Amino acid sequence: MTERKRLTARDWTAAALAALARGGIAAVGVEPIAASLGATKGSFYWHFSNREALLEAALAEWERIDTEEVIALVEAEPDVRRRLRLLLTVAVGGHDGSPGERVELALQPTASHPLVAPVLARVSARRLDYLTAQFTALGFPPAQARQRSLLAYTAYLGHAQLAHATPQATPSGDALPAYVDFVISTLSAR
Repeated sequence: MTERKRLTARDWTAAALAALARGGIAAVGVEPIAASLGATKGSFYWHFSNREALLEAALAEWERIDTEEVIALVEAEPDVRRRLRLLLTVAVGGHDGSPGERVELALQPTASHPLVAPVLARVSARRLDYLTAQFTALGFPPAQARQRSLLAYTAYLGHAQLAHATPQATPSGDALPAYVDFVISTLSAR
């Protein structure tokens, strides 16, 4: 008889994040996630008090991985232009196989949900503030830096939607670096 691996809160959170990517917040159900993990609901309640707590944990994990970790990754680059290039490459080209972009798209239809709304607002504000700081570091006045950050962020969201709906329409492989360079030069043009 094989012994089952004891699941952690992280295991449940990762499974909930994958469910979010597949089907939005409606897909985050205790029973389907338990089944996907080969676990019982009892295992779930050992780590979380209810479905909302699991959803909060999954949303926090998405925020950490796809905002804070990405910013930490690109901050290691000292040159601002190269940092922006790396950021855009990671954002539109993926970086680790995480379901982040799919989660972002899956959350949009439920943006007014009481658990989702504050996370989307916080993530958007953090990303826009980070981009604004980068354009300010390139020498743009604060108002222009903010406009450019908004343009960059909405371009990312549009790219994510297009990549989801019509992936063949978005650059990939060898075409991705030229696309990224074009976007950066357009956004940083004087």
